Amino acid sequence: QVQLVESGGGLVQAGGSLRLSCAASGRTFSSYAMGWFRQAPGKEREFGAAISRSGGITYYADSVKGRFTISRDNAKNTVYLQMNSLKPEDTAVYYCAAGPTPFMTNPRLINYWGQGTQVTVSS
Repeated sequence: QVQLVESGGGLVQAGGSLRLSCAASGRTFSSYAMGWFRQAPGKEREFGAAISRSGGITYYADSVKGRFTISRDNAKNTVYLQMNSLKPEDTAVYYCAAGPTPFMTNPRLINYWGQGTQVTVSS
């Protein structure tokens, strides 16, 4: 069992930056690839970024590539999402996820979800 708790969301102006964190409980954090998904009002949950168990492989959605960076610290059981050059269309609830591979773009592949943190980008 893995429990995930996100933090770091908030309100930011377009062009600004935010850093999301996701703290995991349990001793099996390093057994999972970790990722970030997001869900805007009225839309389906979509993949954003993911990282392999060791951190050696990262994978990004085209919509965030070059602006967002995912990283993890297995000693701290934490995964991060650095978000730069934010756009109003990045506004969504961001969910931390634990799953089998860094290519887990389908939400149905996810084993565990966090409760989500709101990110709002104003224009």
